[in-house]
Amino acid sequence: MSASYSKFSSPSILDNGAVAASALQSHQNIPLPVKYGFRPNINLNTPTRDLLSYIFAPPDDADHQMPFSSTHGRKPSPYDAWGDQACRLENDSFKAEYVFMKFISHPINMAASKPNLFPLFTLDLVEVFFQIVHTRIPLLNPAQFRDRLQLGLSPSSHSQEPLHPALVATVLAWGTKFSEHPLLVADRRRPGGQSLLAKTLIDRARDLAEALKVHRIPKADHVVIGLLIEPLQSLNAESRGMMVFAWWMALISDAYASVYYRRKPVLDDEDYDVDFYTGEPLNTEGITDAQGLQSPRDQLEGYYGAAHSLARTARSMSRHLWKPVTDVEGIPFDVLQKFTVELTEWRDKYLTLVGVPSNFKGDWDFVSAVSSCASDATYHVMWIILFNALDDFGVREIQNNSVDSNNPRIEEVKRKILEEALHGALRIAGLAAVLTSNGYLRLDPAVMHVSCIQAGTLLARLGRQEVKNCIEGLEQYSHSYEEAGAQALEMGKTYAQALAGEPQFRNMGRSVPARMTPDEGSSTDDHDTDMKEDRVHM
Repeated sequence: MSASYSKFSSPSILDNGAVAASALQSHQNIPLPVKYGFRPNINLNTPTRDLLSYIFAPPDDADHQMPFSSTHGRKPSPYDAWGDQACRLENDSFKAEYVFMKFISHPINMAASKPNLFPLFTLDLVEVFFQIVHTRIPLLNPAQFRDRLQLGLSPSSHSQEPLHPALVATVLAWGTKFSEHPLLVADRRRPGGQSLLAKTLIDRARDLAEALKVHRIPKADHVVIGLLIEPLQSLNAESRGMMVFAWWMALISDAYASVYYRRKPVLDDEDYDVDFYTGEPLNTEGITDAQGLQSPRDQLEGYYGAAHSLARTARSMSRHLWKPVTDVEGIPFDVLQKFTVELTEWRDKYLTLVGVPSNFKGDWDFVSAVSSCASDATYHVMWIILFNALDDFGVREIQNNSVDSNNPRIEEVKRKILEEALHGALRIAGLAAVLTSNGYLRLDPAVMHVSCIQAGTLLARLGRQEVKNCIEGLEQYSHSYEEAGAQALEMGKTYAQALAGEPQFRNMGRSVPARMTPDEGSSTDDHDTDMKEDRVHM
């Protein structure tokens, strides 16, 4: 979803989303072109008749649009950009024109009920919606909607809560796309045949949905509005590219969050049928590969291909590890083997492409450093998460006594997971030290936060002095994330307990030496030391 930005400086915002009056004194054009709030304020209790005054207000940028046809000697109207019939909207008699209506789909006993009074133009748009859109997307109750709309338009009725403003705006916006009302027919007499009024009403429906938090608060009305707004919007190549990008970010973030926070993923492999990010070709004009550099598109697809592959493994880990049967019975040995193979294959295929290079020769800027460190750490933290799960739940075959507790194959896999987890924790601690020494974690939007916590906690439980790198990193994080300071203190306490000899492990206690010195269990290479020596180059 695209965000809107104002050409004005950010005004003071009230709790209800409206702009403070002082912020509007110099901008009295109503409605605001970008909706920090609405004036008059529109909320869930705004009568529908008042809402229509906003929906059918003159074009926001009328001063900058020239009418596409002559005004034929009449006085110019702020509605002229919407066609030569739109000036009728300036006349209250048009917007307030009421007629007796007898709905075919909603028959009325005229002898037993009061006349149904509806604004003619609004009625036309509503009926078009139910005739064309509702038959294909039947999300509303037509009779109920019409009844509530009638009450909302009645000047004397305040007994029932009005229809949701964003729902009314969305229904009317749909109506303008297909209505053959003379006003809209005139508006379409332009190159391309597109109605500017229809486009404006779509924007205003989206503005109302944003201002009234439709996409943030889970309510039945909001679900219906969201489902109706989504197909209402046309997507050009740029907008579609942004939506595809947002989809992949949501997909990958959901997978990582599920494995980080021990929950099932919302999205699953079966929810889509593409392998990696495939957006529209990027504009690479003027970019050469004379120095052997990848094009921006290749870099982007390389990153997403790697991230998506690791996200698949993360989702699989979440589905197998975070469920009650695993908690009770342990992790099946074949599942452990599967994850060790998948993570090893990912490392061999992708880590050298998206992770931190073997040296830091040359100057690295903030974005390059944090991005590579984050990709590197995301891989290594998977081993730590797998180790923690193995320690918490154990191996199912050992738990149910179907194999000997010293089974060589199981012990080999457990040893590999321990070694990889330790290597990953040391690696992340080294990356955290580099970023901390350059002050980058103070500016980092938490992309290394979880990795620092997971790695630091494991190092603390092992009594490894490298935990201090993670503690210092979290302390730097605390400038922007206050909880990081408390997490650093807790990590320090765990480290002190480990040094005091307090037991830190359950099912992996036999595999972990009682106390590991900095030289023990170091299956890592000298890369972490190299990073510390080269950190000044970043």
